[in-house]
Amino acid sequence: MPPEVLRHSGRPDTLGPGSPGKVGLLELGFEQKAGRTELVTHYQKSPLQIVRPLYYDPARPDLAVTCLMSTGGGIVQADRLRTDLRFGAGTSALITTQSATRVHRMDTDYATQQLLIEAAPDSYVEYLPDATVPFAGSRFYQRTVITAAESATVLAAETVIGGRLAHGERNAYQVFATDLEWRRPDGQLLALDTVRLEPGAGGVDGPAVLAGHGLMATFYAVTPLAPAAEVADTLHAALAGQGPAYGVSVLPYEAGAWLRILGDDSPAVTAALRRAWDAVRRLLIGVPAPALRKS
Repeated sequence: MPPEVLRHSGRPDTLGPGSPGKVGLLELGFEQKAGRTELVTHYQKSPLQIVRPLYYDPARPDLAVTCLMSTGGGIVQADRLRTDLRFGAGTSALITTQSATRVHRMDTDYATQQLLIEAAPDSYVEYLPDATVPFAGSRFYQRTVITAAESATVLAAETVIGGRLAHGERNAYQVFATDLEWRRPDGQLLALDTVRLEPGAGGVDGPAVLAGHGLMATFYAVTPLAPAAEVADTLHAALAGQGPAYGVSVLPYEAGAWLRILGDDSPAVTAALRRAWDAVRRLLIGVPAPALRKS
């Protein structure tokens, strides 16, 4: 737990950590069966749940599209959430969310969310959630660990919107912290992306932070299906001269490439992220990105 978040720990007057409805758990396991990917294990504990997998990608009818949901109206203080996603050998899956994740104001304590993804050999996994929106006064930590076999491909994105920008609320949260780890099955660390945003402790608008922007999106492509430099060039070409500020880099060990986008207009950043996803998809598996159905 980062000290920036841990120092806000306390005992709420409302339901505290461990109370009913405060510990959400979701465990999903996918395997390849009869030519397509099937959900074979499923455990959920409120407020986390899913919509059953659908198969609507016309170019990849084997690909299971699963939407993660919450029965609550967002994340509140003392919530402790964990999602485990396991993808067996040769599986193909796309995981998204029903809508943006709203992190509400917190007077006492903080909230956490953990996501563990395991991609077995020859699997193809896309994890593309909607944005996380930390409201004014919120304190939130998210840890994501993605373990990918050397022959697996994982595309993953994260987006943070610095509050309810349309209401004039901008980077008014107390702390927003995330750790995104990429590992091999033997534990080897491929990459670590650490974000620590504390508007009240030095600000978040300077260089090497948000640089005055209100949105930040990150896209990773860890894959053996194309050289890392080619993946990076593809990401660069998809965004060059088309709007938000961005940067692209090759990952360590030639494992793939990653992209960071900064902007102030949510539709523009979302569109840029989709262009990146679509371009990498066409490069790696030769098909376009499908329209995500969320209604």
